[in-house]
Amino acid sequence: MIRYDRAGRTYSATRQPDPRIRAVIEQALHGVTTVANIGAGTGSYEPSNTVVAVEPSQVMIRQRQAEAAPAVRAVAEHLPIGTAAVDASIALLTAHHWSDLDAGIAEMLHIARRRVVIFTWDDTVFHEFWLLREYLPAAADTDARLAVPITKLVSLLGAVSIRTVPVPHDCLDGFGGAYWRRPHAYLDETVRAGISMFALTPKSLLDRGLERLEADLASGAWARRHADLLELPELDLGYRLLVADLELRPESRRSPRR
Repeated sequence: MIRYDRAGRTYSATRQPDPRIRAVIEQALHGVTTVANIGAGTGSYEPSNTVVAVEPSQVMIRQRQAEAAPAVRAVAEHLPIGTAAVDASIALLTAHHWSDLDAGIAEMLHIARRRVVIFTWDDTVFHEFWLLREYLPAAADTDARLAVPITKLVSLLGAVSIRTVPVPHDCLDGFGGAYWRRPHAYLDETVRAGISMFALTPKSLLDRGLERLEADLASGAWARRHADLLELPELDLGYRLLVADLELRPESRRSPRR
C-alpha cells in the first residue's frame, strides 16, 4: 500500500501552503519557465508554471484542485518524462517516502535542463524539537527512519545551495513542526493524521505522551518550560531548501537513466 493512501487522507484540510514558505520556493525557481512536480501530492506549493505533476497515490491525486497541473500516476524512480524536458524538477517534502532515493534523484536530474529544487528537513536539527524530545519519542524514531540525511542529498545532487526555511509561529501548512508555538494542535487527531511521523506510528505508542502533553498544557507546565518560545515569530526546526543549478555543470554530467 502506498504510504500516502494511509497518511494523506486529511491533506486537503490540514496541509494548506503557507505564503512565506511558498515565497522561498518561488524565489528558488525564479526565471524558470516549465516545472515538473515530483511526488506532487495535493499540489501544495506547486508553481503556476508546472506542466506535469507526478504522484503515485490516488488518494492524494483525488484531493488536487481542478485547476492544478495534470497529474500522472507514477513514482519518482521511473518518471514518464523525457530527457531535459522541463526547466526544473521539484520535490517538496516527499523524497523521504521514495523507495530508491538514488534512482529518484537521478531521474530528477535527467529530466531537468536548468534546476533541481528539493524541500526537506535536517533530522539532526528536528530531533531536538520539544514535542519529540519531551513527549513523543516513538514519533521521533519514525521521523528518524523517514529522514533523508542532507549529506546524502548533496552527494547525489552535487554542488547545491542550502537555504534555511524557518517555520512561522502561525504556519498555515500543518507539517510536523508547524505547531511549535501552538501545542494544543498536536492533540487534534485530524492534525496528526496529516503528519507522516504520527500517521505512520502506532497510536498506542503515542497515547501516553499525548496525555502528558495535555496535562502539561492544562496545568501551565508547558508554557512555563517553554516561555522563551512564546516570544519568537519563527523557529529553525531544520527545514531546508536545496537548489542544484544545472546550468553551471557540463552537459556530460547529466544523470543517465537507469
